[in-house]
Amino acid sequence: MDNDSILQIFIMLICVVFSAYFSATETAFTSLNRVAIKTMAKNNNKKAEKVLKLTENYDKLLTTILVGNNIVNIALSAIATVFFINNVSKNLGATLSTIVVTVIVLIFGEITPKSIAKENAERFALSVCSSIKFFCVVFTPLCLFFGIFKKVATKIFKSKSIKSATENEILTLVDEAQSQGEFGENESDLIRSAIEFNEIVVEDIFTPRVDVVAVEYGASNSEIAKIFSESGFSRIPVFKENIDNIIGTINEKDFYKTVYNHSTPIDEIINEPFFIPASMKITELMQTLQKNKRHFAVITDEYGGTKGIVTLEDILEELVGEIWDEHDKVIKEIESLGNNTYSVTGSLDFEEFCEFFKIKTETEMNSVGGFVMERLSKVPEKGDKFTFENLSITVTQTHEKRAEKIVVKVEK
Repeated sequence: MDNDSILQIFIMLICVVFSAYFSATETAFTSLNRVAIKTMAKNNNKKAEKVLKLTENYDKLLTTILVGNNIVNIALSAIATVFFINNVSKNLGATLSTIVVTVIVLIFGEITPKSIAKENAERFALSVCSSIKFFCVVFTPLCLFFGIFKKVATKIFKSKSIKSATENEILTLVDEAQSQGEFGENESDLIRSAIEFNEIVVEDIFTPRVDVVAVEYGASNSEIAKIFSESGFSRIPVFKENIDNIIGTINEKDFYKTVYNHSTPIDEIINEPFFIPASMKITELMQTLQKNKRHFAVITDEYGGTKGIVTLEDILEELVGEIWDEHDKVIKEIESLGNNTYSVTGSLDFEEFCEFFKIKTETEMNSVGGFVMERLSKVPEKGDKFTFENLSITVTQTHEKRAEKIVVKVEK
């Protein structure tokens, strides 16, 4: 083997190394976690800052990588052909060169480096950011040349649709992050709640009229104090004649500080009521309550009557889950009784009911109690029974013409 052949082998090895370098760089910059890189950059990591700048002009970066990769692969193929013709066979040299170069490039120039770069994307990108920046400068004329063709092709084949991540895609990413251990269960639940938060309306979370604890205007101080004590609520609506005519709310602190055991009339502490429709989104309601410094809103129905109430706590519970304080009586909305039998409260959200028992159905009812009434087609009474899919449902407790508790037996 002469010196020319040795030089050819050396150049071919260099080409394979650069092929691996460009392939790995492409995969690293495609797979890297931008959030992690941004965090490093905020901590004054200079290499992370370089990586961010490179990704900001990703088209130029990608063109540089592809140009470099093609140059070294074509050079490798050409030199290998000459080498095999001169040292193996003039007739079979080109064929052998194609086979050997293809295998070498696939193993050492593509598959292996890309696999390694994918597993260590951020670390690899940080290590090559300076060198690939150098190639971006060197290949600038070629990048400009190919950029012209890209712009022309983009105008010809321009898509009218704007790609954006859908809610389901984001939820899938959250599920994947949780399965890989990047998010805990509580973090994942909070993110899911935040994503779905914008779709929830007041009607999904409000306290219905029949459950509203209110005080009639003109009630004695002792009666009002008793209601505060028994309910544990810090704010209570005040009505005249009936609950459809709510005239305001009173705050427990104001009541005991200003009215109770004092001569100040109750009118001094009654706050004006804040009325909203049931169709309002809770994101809009939260902003409105914050703007008006309110914690409490009265929901009106289509006839101007009182449909229920909603509080700031109700909104927060949609994000962080049920909030219990020392005055609340903790209630298990679904309690196992054994033998695939469960006790369920009628106030349970029907979507949670369906999710727990793995059933699917369409209904306009928001609560389990509403669903029971819909299926029975009458006012529920204790002892009423019906079956739905694989569930045997029995009404065990009623209150105010609604099912307060049911027992659900899952039939196998």
